[in-house]
This record gives sequence, C-alpha cells and structure tokens, in this order.
Amino acid sequence: MQFLQRFYKTTTACLCFHYKSTSLVIFPKPHYHTTPTSILTCEKYRASMGDYTEDHQSPLVQCSHSSDEESQELTHRTGTIWTAIAHIITGVMGAGVLSLAWSLAQLGWLFGPPAIIIFAAVTGVSNSILSDCYRSPHPEYGAHRHVSFLQAVRFFLGEKKQRICAVLLNESLFGNDIAYTIATATSIRAILKSNCYHKQGHDADCRYEDNIYMLLFGLVQIVMSQIPNFHDMAWLSVVAAIMSFAYSTIGVGLGFAKVIENGEIMGSIGGIPATSAIDKVWLVFQGLGDIAFAYPYSIILLEIQDTLKSPPSETKTMKKASISAIMITTFFYMCCGSFGYAAFGNNTPGNILSGFGFYEPYWLVDLANACVVLHLVGGYQIFSQPIFALVEKWFSNNYPDSEFVNGFYRLKLPLSEATFHVNLLRLCFRTLYVVTTTGIAMLFPYFNQVLGVLGALNFWSLTIYFPVEMYFVQRRIVPWTTKWVALRTFSLVCFLVSVLAFIGSLQGLISARFR
Repeated sequence: MQFLQRFYKTTTACLCFHYKSTSLVIFPKPHYHTTPTSILTCEKYRASMGDYTEDHQSPLVQCSHSSDEESQELTHRTGTIWTAIAHIITGVMGAGVLSLAWSLAQLGWLFGPPAIIIFAAVTGVSNSILSDCYRSPHPEYGAHRHVSFLQAVRFFLGEKKQRICAVLLNESLFGNDIAYTIATATSIRAILKSNCYHKQGHDADCRYEDNIYMLLFGLVQIVMSQIPNFHDMAWLSVVAAIMSFAYSTIGVGLGFAKVIENGEIMGSIGGIPATSAIDKVWLVFQGLGDIAFAYPYSIILLEIQDTLKSPPSETKTMKKASISAIMITTFFYMCCGSFGYAAFGNNTPGNILSGFGFYEPYWLVDLANACVVLHLVGGYQIFSQPIFALVEKWFSNNYPDSEFVNGFYRLKLPLSEATFHVNLLRLCFRTLYVVTTTGIAMLFPYFNQVLGVLGALNFWSLTIYFPVEMYFVQRRIVPWTTKWVALRTFSLVCFLVSVLAFIGSLQGLISARFR
C-alpha cells in the first residue's frame, strides 16, 4: 500500500519532493486558477513566488506537478502490470467482502450476482476514463502528469471542486475508520463466542458486549497513531494485505464446505422475505450500498498509475491492469458472496465470519477472525494517516512559531535505551481523532448498515462524478454529442442508485439504533 504515501499531498497549490530523501516541501498557494489549457510549471511557480523560492528551494527540489523530464529526475518508475494488479487488489480487498453474502441474501439469486457484475462493470468504465486523466494534454503522450486524485481534480476542474473533493475524501477515510472499529470489535467477540460454543455447546448462552472491545481497539489505535507517517509503517501495510487475503480465503473455503455438507444450495430467487414490501425495498437498497462499498478504488488509481514504467504508456498498462484486477476481485467476491448465501439461505449472517453460520472447525473460525483483527489494526492507520498529515501540515503552515504545533520533546522509555520524539499537537489531535471514531462506532455498532451508508455516500461522487467531469475536460467532449449524452446518462443512473442505496442504508441504520 505504499502508493498511498502521496495521498492528499496535493491540497496546496504546489507540493515539492526532495530528490533523495523524498521529504515534502509545501509552499504557500499562489494566486492563480488552473484551466485545461494552462499548466503551472515549476518555473512559473518560482517566478510567482519571487524571492521566497530563491531563499527556500534547493536545487534538488522539484514540483510534483511536472513534465516528463522533471519527473524522471525525481522518480524511478519501475512498476509493471503485475505490480499494478497487486496494488489494486490490495487496495480493494477489505472488510467489505465479509458482508457480500448478506447483500446477496437481500437481493436473491435473480438480482444478487448480476448486481455484483454490474458494479464491477461500472467501476471498470469509471477507472478507464480516470486513467486517461493521468497525463495532459494528451491522455497517453502528454508531458504533464497528475499523480494523485486531488491534483487531477484541481487541474481539470479548479480549486473549488478540489475543496469539495477533499471534504468527500476525508469523510470517506473517516467513515472507513468507524467501520473498521465496528468490524474489529465484532471479530474479537466472535473469537470468544467460538471458544464458548466449542466448550459448552452450540445452544449455550455466550453473550459478549461490543463496547469494551471497541474501547480496547481505540486504546491500541491511540498508541499506533503516534507512528509519524507512512514512511514508518510500510511493514504494517504488508501485514494488513496478507491478513486480508487470509481471512477472505478462509471465508470462501468455509462457505464451500458448508454447501457440500448441506448437500443443497440454499436461498431463493427473491432473497430473504421481509415483513412488508417497504421493508424489503429498504433491505434491497441497503444490500446495494454494501456492494458499492466493496468495489471502488478511484481515489488511489492515479497513485498506482504513477508507479508504472513506460513504454508502453502508463494509461494502456493501467487500463489492462484495472480490467484484470476487477475480474479477479469479482470472481473472489462472487465466490465469497454466493457460497455464503448458498450455505445459509435466509439465515445468512451480516458478517460471514462473525455471524456464526460456522461453528466448526472452531480454530479455523478463530484464525480467520484473528486475521480480520490484525488487518483492521493496520487498515485503520492506512485510512487515518492521510488525515493526520493534512491537519498537522495545515497547523504547521499557519502557526510556524507555535511550540505546541512544531515543538518536539524526547521521551525515554523506562528500562530501555529507546527514545521517542513527542509532539503535543500530534498527541492531542490524533488521540481526539481516535476517541471520536470510537465514540461514533459505539453509538452505531451496526456493520452492514454503516457499510451501506459509506458505500452509497461515496460511490457516485468519487467513483463516477469527478472522473466523468475530468474526462469531459481532458477529451474536450462537446455537449449533446453521442459520447456526452452516454456519459451523462451513465452518471445520472449511478447517482440515482447511490441515492436509493443511501436512503435505504440510512433508514436501516436509524431503525437499528432506535429499535
């Protein structure tokens, strides 16, 4: 997940990287407005900043929004289609896969599998047009690169749209941390219940509260959040990726084994029946929201594309990698969701590993849930570190003389030679962030409903709207042409689906909270 290291580093006008140390230099925003035909090069930026850049910019510092010649001095891009596929799968495969069996149970055999395929196709189309926005002015041979989602939005759509996009991206990251807190507590409770059922029988009253485990997870994250930045947590990303594949594979295997044990395929054409037609509609919309949560990776696509070598062009390689990765992911999702629904039918749990459709082998269930916990401990940091970096850099830029913001104090651990550098802003803000996500998770500890809300809220805006609008500018699509109408229709349909999924998931969340 190291391609996420540059996540959110384009929220100011020009960000520069030191050639050897990859340290980040942030300059104040110049007064300009980018358009598709005007690019702020490093030379223009230096001229606009005058003596400031002459005094503060070393010869080894270059702007990240750069031409091919400049970027070759900065980065050795050695990625291939295989590394891109690996990055995509690592970025996409997460806790959302555990809810797919429940989603299929709401939609039934008639609509469930086609819904997964449709979301896969929509994601493929969206990411194909987004990959064209990596270079400009030509999508394959343009001299200028846009190495992050926010940077591309700023260049093609302007600063106002970038600010809106930044809010949505931060909301997405914040929401994922809430979902991860809920999922972790659920998996810890599942481990305890699994051992309880194994010792006392499947009818035993094995009840455990979620809140205590959310608090424990929060305490762990308060400590983990003091990791300075992504450069110091590459090992955590590797562990998280391995754990993700491990528990997903176990989930598929357990579902397949259960189907063989039953000797029949459970489930129905229309899915789980509801007490009324309106309740069934809400559940269907909520299922769509859960599927939407499992797929998109548009916010990291350009970061992945920036790791690729050329020739062939990064755009061609990225499109092939996206198609391949989506096909692999879809196959995996179909297996996990379909085997889960086929194994339990109307009794399909919301979380395939912690809902106790599986009791034995209890040690394998324990192992899978332990993998979930380890993955989410690291995954929480993957989503929170960009927010930490954004807020702390803003305070550092605006309060450069503040000891609270910029001062560091050495802390020596007792009975150890190790010392840590403690920053008061980092300690206070990151602790407050973890406390906030933990508190919200304790108020709304409903896994499927929270995933549905997050998936519906972010699917259209980040996966469809911004890529389509940037593509219009990049390709200079003339209004009311065939392609313009087709893409507008595509965006509108996705918008309507997202609205319905959001309403259904929000209704489910409110109903669960006040039930």
